Amino acid sequence: MHLLIVEDDTTLCVFLEEILQRDGYRTTIKTTGTAALEALHNDSFDALILDRMLPEMDGLQVLKQLRREGLTLPVLLLTALGTPNDKVEGLDAGADDYLAKPFDAEELCARLRALIRSRNGKYTTLLRFGDVTLDNNTRILVGPKGQCELSGREADLLDFFLKNPNRVLPRALILERIWGTESEVEEGNLNNYVFFVRRRLRQVESKVEIQTIRGLGYRVCQC
Repeated sequence: MHLLIVEDDTTLCVFLEEILQRDGYRTTIKTTGTAALEALHNDSFDALILDRMLPEMDGLQVLKQLRREGLTLPVLLLTALGTPNDKVEGLDAGADDYLAKPFDAEELCARLRALIRSRNGKYTTLLRFGDVTLDNNTRILVGPKGQCELSGREADLLDFFLKNPNRVLPRALILERIWGTESEVEEGNLNNYVFFVRRRLRQVESKVEIQTIRGLGYRVCQC
């Protein structure tokens, strides 16, 4: 699991990195709002821990922007502003959870695990983008003209694409996330499964497309 931590307090960054890496997460740290958006555009993350008060662009602006762009990764807003009105404002902007400083490290990790579980389909199973809906539990894809059942690998691949809409996903990153770092799978297998998923989208007559970005990877969008 790859987490993006956006926090301008360097001491707190070190603390967060230590407890999260101890919990088994891989972490990337950014200290400004603009750097956070740049990282989100250039890499894929499983969750975001976001400070509200940031230089250049505050956390709420970052949050609203990434939601406008269709990024659905879970966001835990971490901030010293802990009044009920502050929490409502953060949740309305698109946060999935809100934790006020100072916080307990174990509570932070527990909340983060709960957010990731919900987005991985163990509680919330439906993933929507454009004119399609994918149920991660049943692997059923529903589109404008019917539905079809995907294989496990097809569902994993489409799930990854739909969670990162309108972004170029490098081939190496897709292979790592879908087949794992230890797998010896060849890139030709990725080409085959992209073909299979495209065929499934056509089967339900969706306007969602998986575009090949020559020399880089793939991008899902709705035409």
